Amino acid sequence: MTMKKEKTFFGQPFGLSTLFFTEMWERFSYYGMRAILIYYIYDSVTNGGLGYSKALAASIMAIYGSMVYMSSVIGGWLSDRVWGSRKTIFYGGVLIMLGHIILALPFGAGALFASIAIIVLGTGMLKPNVSEIVGGLYEKNDHRRDSGFSIFVMGINIGSFLAPLIIGAVQKEYNYHVGFSIAAFGMLAGLIQYYFQGKKYLGPIGLKPTNPVTQPEKKTIYKNLAIAAVLIVVVLGVAFAVGRLDIEFIILLLSILGVALPIFYFTKMIRSKDVNEIERSRIWAYIPLFIASIFFWSIEEQGSVILAIYADERTNLNFMGLHLIPSWFQSLNPLFVVLMSTMFAWLWTKLGDRQPSTTIKFSIGIVFAGLSFVVLVIPAMLNGTEALVSPMWLVLSFFLVIIGEMCLSPVGLSATTKLAPRAFQSQMMSMWFLGDAAAQAINAQIVSLYSPENEIIYFAAVGGFTILVGLLLSLMNSKIKTLMQGLN
Repeated sequence: MTMKKEKTFFGQPFGLSTLFFTEMWERFSYYGMRAILIYYIYDSVTNGGLGYSKALAASIMAIYGSMVYMSSVIGGWLSDRVWGSRKTIFYGGVLIMLGHIILALPFGAGALFASIAIIVLGTGMLKPNVSEIVGGLYEKNDHRRDSGFSIFVMGINIGSFLAPLIIGAVQKEYNYHVGFSIAAFGMLAGLIQYYFQGKKYLGPIGLKPTNPVTQPEKKTIYKNLAIAAVLIVVVLGVAFAVGRLDIEFIILLLSILGVALPIFYFTKMIRSKDVNEIERSRIWAYIPLFIASIFFWSIEEQGSVILAIYADERTNLNFMGLHLIPSWFQSLNPLFVVLMSTMFAWLWTKLGDRQPSTTIKFSIGIVFAGLSFVVLVIPAMLNGTEALVSPMWLVLSFFLVIIGEMCLSPVGLSATTKLAPRAFQSQMMSMWFLGDAAAQAINAQIVSLYSPENEIIYFAAVGGFTILVGLLLSLMNSKIKTLMQGLN
């Protein structure tokens, strides 16, 4: 009797194809929307935009990104305690699609803010839980595990690369709302594929919560939700009474939350009785790496905010016989990630024991991020801030920051898992994403300072200070090594 051959996806469990395309379509919808959203917010009403100032549009984009990363904490909790990851992913995808549909309708600013709220929650529910199911496809000793995650990440970058090109072109040819509708269809395609293939190829993975809420716990949860709701109402009520209840005030509140959350979690871990002295030392080693990463993510995430404005206002879009669309530059980030990931994986393997320590890799990454802003000072100094610059300056800027990302991002994920206390394994991983949330929360307050007139000061100050942080971190290498208690 001949055994039926297992159906595979590039040599991996076929369930990986389900998650590959689910995440590819989700990233297509999200990054396609983000590629044109800032232009929609500040473009004139006669051009189909909302007519907000560029400074406010930049702050809205930054706080939007921060909220997406903060909401992953909610998504992880709903998965672990209520629905399981499979249902949480599906419900999250439905919310994302609804958010894009709302944005595709010509209902103005109200639709924008409703869409943001819905997509933030949906993305927080979907994104962290898809990665968890990928891990569930493999036994811990399965040699295909690492390559499976590499294929999965490739799906993320394919969606992120194609979306700005396609949706940007559609928006240019028709209007913003048609572009947003393409994003909605992208998420719909992902949902259909996830629902039907998931039943067939994912088996029982993620169908039940790992730590379901007990009946006694429900009272405490409801109580905490009620307290939070009362606090929100009081704060908003006071702001309304003094005439400060506006978009800028809401952004400020969310910025404070984005910075306060990681402070709360670090305090909780350091003071916990479930953390021993060695683990506590490793948390102290992680803190300077975490703080330094905020400076990196602050610049990296400005690629879809400040550099998007730069592409629209300061870049010569007629290049070598082509007429470029500003949103197309958003495809450079995932393109360079794909091109450089294999090269850096080979480099660290080749160096073996001779490769730099975690702290030095972080430092290199942060310095390159700073350089990606500093180089943009050069064309302004050569030609002034009124002349249009070659698009190759933007290409160079994106290239430099992705070199930095290759040094910092995978190393940061690895360090997070190694330095995490046993009692806080999952929450420590959430901390890594909260670093990006904190960075964008801070961005929401500083990106409004940018304008073409002061771009030399802006790029020099932000880039130069980030380089300084990277250099200072390198000086802490030996101290951090000591605190790591034998890990590197």
